This record gives sequence, C-alpha cells and structure tokens, in this order.
Amino acid sequence: MKPVQVDSRILSLAAQVTESPDLDVPVLLLKIKDILTSAPPGSKESQKIKQDLYYYDLVQYCHLVLKQDYTRVPGGWVTAAQIAEIISLSCVGLEVKEEPEDFYNKLLPSAVDNLLFLDRRLQVRCSRAIKDEDRREFLQCFRTVTDAICRLCGGHVPLTKNVLQNKHFLQLLMADDVETSTRVMSVLQNILRINRGVLLQVAEKTLDCILDELVYKLSSTINPVIGSAAIKLLLSVAESDPRLVTTLTTRYKGLETLLSKQWTGKGFDRNLDQLLDLLGSENCRADETQRLHQAVCIIQAAWRGFQTRKRLKQLPKAVTTLQKNFRAKREQELQHLRKQKEEESLRQQLQLQRQRAMRLFHERQLTLLEIVHAGQVDKHMHEMEEKSALTIQRHWRAFRARRNFLQQKQSLKQYKMAVVIQKAVLKFLEKQRKRKACSLWKPPKALSDEQRLALQEKVKDYIKLHPASEMSEEMSKELHQQAQAKLAQYLMKRSLDRKAQQHREALLAQVRTYVDQLTSAPSLAEATMEDPNVYMSRSVPVVARAKQSHYTMLKYTQWPWWKKLGEEFLDDEGVSEDLLCAEVGTLFIGGTKS
Repeated sequence: MKPVQVDSRILSLAAQVTESPDLDVPVLLLKIKDILTSAPPGSKESQKIKQDLYYYDLVQYCHLVLKQDYTRVPGGWVTAAQIAEIISLSCVGLEVKEEPEDFYNKLLPSAVDNLLFLDRRLQVRCSRAIKDEDRREFLQCFRTVTDAICRLCGGHVPLTKNVLQNKHFLQLLMADDVETSTRVMSVLQNILRINRGVLLQVAEKTLDCILDELVYKLSSTINPVIGSAAIKLLLSVAESDPRLVTTLTTRYKGLETLLSKQWTGKGFDRNLDQLLDLLGSENCRADETQRLHQAVCIIQAAWRGFQTRKRLKQLPKAVTTLQKNFRAKREQELQHLRKQKEEESLRQQLQLQRQRAMRLFHERQLTLLEIVHAGQVDKHMHEMEEKSALTIQRHWRAFRARRNFLQQKQSLKQYKMAVVIQKAVLKFLEKQRKRKACSLWKPPKALSDEQRLALQEKVKDYIKLHPASEMSEEMSKELHQQAQAKLAQYLMKRSLDRKAQQHREALLAQVRTYVDQLTSAPSLAEATMEDPNVYMSRSVPVVARAKQSHYTMLKYTQWPWWKKLGEEFLDDEGVSEDLLCAEVGTLFIGGTKS
C-alpha cells in the first residue's frame, strides 16, 4: 500500500507555528488561505488538505488565536477577520474519521462562540470609531466574520441552535447601530433559511428575547432600513412554523395595528402585506377559537347547572349513603383496633407464660442442685446436656426428613411427567411408523396407449413361449390364502423385531447411564448427604432385588467358615411380601424405569 503524502506547505507551516512567538502566529496562519484556495473546492485534494490541516492542529490554532487582542498583532483586526474566514473554509466539508466527537461536540461549538465574541468586539469598536476610515474597516471585518458564521452554519446545520442560544448573538441583535444590527438580522434570516425549525428547538426564554427585540426595533425606530430588515425577518419567522404565528399574535396584541399604521408606504409593502395577511388570518382563527370557547363554556355551564340541580335533589339519599358508609368504615376500624389489642394482649400473655416457664425451670434446676450431692453435679449436668443434644438432634432429623421428602416429591413429580411425555412420544412415533409403512406402496404411473399395446404384445409372446398349466379356482384361493398368511406372518415378525430392537437400544442406553453414574460417583471421603439421593430407586422390583441381595450378603457374613467353602450362599431365596411392598426412596442406580 502506497503511503499517503502530506503537503509540504502544511508541514512547513506547522513547524513555523510551533516555533514562533504568540504575536507572529496569527500572521503565519494567514498562509492557510493560499493553501486552501490552491485546490478546486469540493475535490478530493481539497478534502485531503482540510484533513491534514485538522490533524496537524492548524485549525485548532486558528480557533485559539481568535481570543487574542489584535491591537498589537500585525494587520490588526483585519487579520482576525481573515482567520475567522479561514476557520469557516477549513471546517466546511471536513470529514473527521478519528474521534469525531471532539470535532463536532467541542471544536465547532467553541469556534462559533469565539466567532460571535469576535463579532461583538468588532461591533463595539465600530460604534466607538471616530474616523470614517476606521469605521469602514471595522464594518468590513464585521461582515467578513458574519459571512464566516453563515458559511459555518450552512456546512454544519446543528450549529444554528448554538448560534441562537449564544449570549453574544443576543447582544449583537440588541445593538443600536443600524449597519451592524441589520447585518445580524440578515444572519438570523440566513439561519432560518438553513434550518426552518431551529426557533422551536431553542429555549423558550431565548425565543422570547429574539421576538421582543424584533418587535422593539419596529416600535422604537422609523429608519426604513431597520424596519425592512425586521419585517423580512418576522416574515421568515412566521413562515417557518404556524406555531410561531400563534405566538406572535398572542404575545403582541397590537403588532398588526403597529405594522399597518407605522410602516405602510415605506417601500417594502409586499413583505409587509404578506406578514399582515399571516397575522390577520391567525387573528381571525383566534377570534373563531375564542367564540367557540365561549360557546363551549356556555354549554358546560348549562350542563353543570343541570347536574348540580340533579345532585341537590338526590342529596338526602346521598347523605344517608354517606353516613352509612362512614359508620361501616368506623366500625371496621374499631374492629381492626380491637383485633390489634387482642393480638397484643395474647402476645403479652405468651411472653409472660414463657417468662414463668423459664423461671420455674431455673427454680427446678436450683432445687435439683440443692438436692443432688456435690459429687453428682457433674454427672447430672452431663445427663442434662445429653438430653438437650438428643432433643436438638430429633428436631434436626425431623426437619431434614421433611426437606428430603419435599425434594423427592418434586423429583418424583418430574419423573412422572417425563414418563407421560415418553409414552406420548412413543405412541406418536408408532403412529408415524405405521403411517410410513402404509405409505410405502405407491400406485404405478399411468401408461400411455403405445406403452400399453407394447406390454400386451410382450405378454402374448411370453404366454405363447411359456404356456402355463391350468389351475382350478379352489387351488387359486388356497394359494392366495397362503400368500396372505405368509405376508401377515412377515409383517408381524417385522413389527416384533422392531420392538425387540427398540428394547435392546433402550437397555443399552440404560446400561450406559448406569456405567456413567457409577464411574462418576464420588468416593466415600468426598460424598455428601445429598449424593445418595441420586442413587435412590423408584422401582419396586429393583428395591426388592436389592434388599434380597443385601439380606443374602448379611447372611453369608454370619455363616461359619466351613459353610463358606461352597457356593450355596449364592442361591436366591424367595422374596418376602414385605420386600415386595418396599417404599419408593431406596438405594438404586439413577435412570431405572418402573
């Protein structure tokens, strides 16, 4: 892969900026404009130059130097305006692929704030300028910065919200200077053209401040330049969203009268008429809405009066019902209090009984200690400890037995559910096998007339060559019956063989399960109280056989040595009825089917 080359001018400029003093940096950054204009706008080369400028932090340098005092910088405020233009040119169309959040969420909003701050400083210096040449220079710089702001908002639409919510923008809009204020209103109009719904995205307080300032300019001045710009801007605001028209008519009641009386015939009647039409239609709609509201209020008042009179007629019955419900609720609360008192008294009685019992127990112990000889005290205390231990063990064993029973009950329920599911599955598979066996035979395909004639000729030729012996009807029926019997015998044998095969597979699976469980069984040193539950059988024959084998082995261990010389002890004896009635829960290999 070929390495991407960086423009040597950018590398040289980045090196000069890092090595130069702070006052010389703005002048050096002006070279960026020549680098940007050397490539056609929108081309890949221009995009590459902008990315290199950003990744070598030259755009960030431009953003930082805007906060300097340009009275001591060569070129003065013209240099600041040119740097603002460079920022807008380098940021518009720039695609940042590495860490785009820093560019979109930090650099761009901060750049907008710095540009508006620079615009505010230029506006103040323009208003304070004494010489016409200085004023024209500041106005030119002001226009350059506002153009940079408009260009930046056009390239990044979300920045329009940041511009409107910035405090410097509101200060620029509230200025009394004619040229700068009209320029700021044109900026706001461009922003509305870029993003029509931006006024509804800002805070309500900001929107009110903007509209208040525009209406104030229309009411406090007679300058046609300011009036034309303000009316155009109000028309753009009204056309951007119908809700803003409603806000204008409801917040500024006399706006329509003010516009028609003070600004008619000033040279911009077309925009004024359009704005008056929008406000008039909204006023008519508001009047119609007000009339409808009044009619609805009258209807509601009449309906509420009717309902109130009806309710007053039913008031005695309602009072009776209310008293009844109140008495029932009070009686319920009294019963609840009585029940609480009874429970509290019962609790106190139980506590007193326990205290009396403990007191009697301690008195008996003291009495026994007085009666018992001093040498027998240790023996007596040992007996008491044994009795206490036996009581604790008895309660613990009862608790453990109940817990094991609940666990076995749940496992037995799961086992029964598994058996039911297995039966249903086996029955379904048997039906599927029968259906498949019946569907093995398929009717032959239909023959064409030519194939049928050819087969008939072959059959006739074969009959002529191999004449068959004649067979009576009784012999044919007997032969048919024999064939049917052999077929039925074959089908029956095949079904039995299939069942035997399934039985063998089930036994093999069961044996494999036994082997796996036996091989994975823990040693006696590692076994816990819950491990024997895995090997408990639910099958009565298995239980009986296990008990019989255990009984035989016990009997064998009790025989004398001369009886153990033979193998008579291996003969099975009859199983008793008690063994056959063994309960579920005896030792077994898990997986045994009942």
